Amino acid sequence: MTVRVEKKENVWTIIHSRPEARNAMDPASADALYEAFIDFENNNEASVAVFWGEGGAFCAGWDLKYASSLKGVNPLKSLNIPDKRKANQNGSDIPRGPLGPTRLELTKPVIGAISGPAVAGGMELALWCDFRIMEKSSYLGVYCRRWGIPLIDGGTVRLPRIVGQGRALEITLTGRKVKADECLNIGLCEYVVEDGTSRKKAEEIAKTIAKFPQECVKADRKSILNQNNLSLKEGLFFEWNNSMQNEILYKEGIKGAGSFSKGQGRHGSFEDL
Repeated sequence: MTVRVEKKENVWTIIHSRPEARNAMDPASADALYEAFIDFENNNEASVAVFWGEGGAFCAGWDLKYASSLKGVNPLKSLNIPDKRKANQNGSDIPRGPLGPTRLELTKPVIGAISGPAVAGGMELALWCDFRIMEKSSYLGVYCRRWGIPLIDGGTVRLPRIVGQGRALEITLTGRKVKADECLNIGLCEYVVEDGTSRKKAEEIAKTIAKFPQECVKADRKSILNQNNLSLKEGLFFEWNNSMQNEILYKEGIKGAGSFSKGQGRHGSFEDL
């Protein structure tokens, strides 16, 4: 089995394990990853996921041995995105991406734990995560530039939203290696840690997030992710309605304020929640 899930309370670590191929993605692995993240989304006990590649590589991209076997002018026709979206808003109503979960729009956070290469489609998988923790020797890059394989798992959508248009164009068109320190400097990752520790760091952060009131976590996450291309007025309107119409303040906030009034969480403490 190339994908497995390790669960510790409400944190799930979803592991891709094809170390012999540097975790390059084949159809079976893509299917398994997609299903694992759907299960995470639909499980009421799961709050935060860590996405990690076992064996020293996050993902070396699409399995080119598989890609070389494809035939026809539209070899991925079965993965075509339909013109009109159906009712299921998390994206599970459309075919999976070539690398698995990249078309899903989950309501819960996913933290990418990056070791070694996260290149080509592997970079697109990393960009799909809410944020990224990279090891010192890890790197991103559009390595598929060499072979004439375009970005088809969200790379041209997410990369400019994270680093800006000009830098996204430079990284994409040159296909160069983007090392962890540079990723930190330009906002492509949020932490750089020692080699072999990205999973541990990601799980520590996931545990912290998972102990908070989760409807509030999901509401703030949704508001941030939906701010692209909104004016300030539109963004403020979305933020207000996203929380108030879903009764987040009523469901969790007033109770939390009561806990504070009884002495919990004083002086910025997160330890006694």
